Amino acid sequence: MRLVIFQAMKKVFHTLHLWLGLASGLVVFILAITGSLYAFQDEISGLGAYHYVREEQQSFLLPSQLQKIAEHALPGKELQALKYNDRSKAAEATFYAYNPEYYFTVYLNPYTGEVLKIKDMEKDFFRFIMRGHYYLWLPPGIGHPLVACSTLVFLLVLLTGLIIWIPKNRKALKNRVWFRWKKGTKWPRINFDMHVVGGLYVTIFALIFAITGLVWGFQGFGQGYYKLMGGKKSLAYADVLSQKQAAGSSVRINNPLDRVWLLMCREYPTAGSIEVHPVHSGSAAISANATQRDRKYWKTDYRYFDQHTVQEIKASNIYGRLNDAHFADKLYRMNYEIHTGAILGLPGKIFACLMSLFIASFPVTGCIIWWKKRKKKRVSVTESKPVGSKQ
Repeated sequence: MRLVIFQAMKKVFHTLHLWLGLASGLVVFILAITGSLYAFQDEISGLGAYHYVREEQQSFLLPSQLQKIAEHALPGKELQALKYNDRSKAAEATFYAYNPEYYFTVYLNPYTGEVLKIKDMEKDFFRFIMRGHYYLWLPPGIGHPLVACSTLVFLLVLLTGLIIWIPKNRKALKNRVWFRWKKGTKWPRINFDMHVVGGLYVTIFALIFAITGLVWGFQGFGQGYYKLMGGKKSLAYADVLSQKQAAGSSVRINNPLDRVWLLMCREYPTAGSIEVHPVHSGSAAISANATQRDRKYWKTDYRYFDQHTVQEIKASNIYGRLNDAHFADKLYRMNYEIHTGAILGLPGKIFACLMSLFIASFPVTGCIIWWKKRKKKRVSVTESKPVGSKQ
């Protein structure tokens, strides 16, 4: 009796797996392909000659000096960040805004201030790939929820796929856990095994990609995921403010951006990069961050300073000092690198890329299986009709 009920349930899950897979297949294919390409964005984008400078035995120019040079190179644009890298690499000045929308990076020699390149990031190849992965190249208000919903549907496809994978008996189990191809094995069998057998081993990684993607896809999902892990802080990044400067106060610091940068250089002498953010209002705090040499962004220390006094302000969000982060904070901050495989370095990215390509094959092999069965049913129905019967 239990076996009959289980088989009936499997039929229901099989139907769900089929139609949910057909509904989300194209989007999943696009997300998997763009994700596999975007995984190597840092490595490939850093190949340009303008990323490098000759190392010199002198100090870098101060942020206030680089700021003037960068703003002169891009008049009318708002500077958001100055990033100092290794001593043999260019500094980066980032300009972006949402209304009107623009995104530029000015690469500068940190010793001399020479402008090495002004790059329109909106025309960058990986920016194009990222827009496809996040929005399917649609307006964000349409593309983002479509990607999020498709990712949720894909998660259900994976779960139903695991259920219908369960074989009837031990004999069938052998054909579900490994490829048993022989010389002369026909393509339909190979296609079926790629979807069913290969799918079994890739599903665990596909689940990780889907869940980490949903953290960004639905705000409620991300907050629920964070709280489930014991998180208690705010997930909002921009909620740190300076104290209002009292009228006539004499405690105001000259060149606070330079002071913050010098402090960060003293406290993080071995950092892979140090970034400072100029303020654009009287209430904003100066934010700064230091990334370690291994480029694991989840380990980044985020610091905030009063723009009037350069006194440090403790963050109430998860983007503070790493030593102040609890397990849930660290796990949430790891989300990007788990999603891309970067948590395990370059080998992890390569592995994630291969898994993404295999995931991209799921909708293709699944559609072929469905089409073959559909075609077979039509042939069976035609052959079963008596000669001379009406079509």
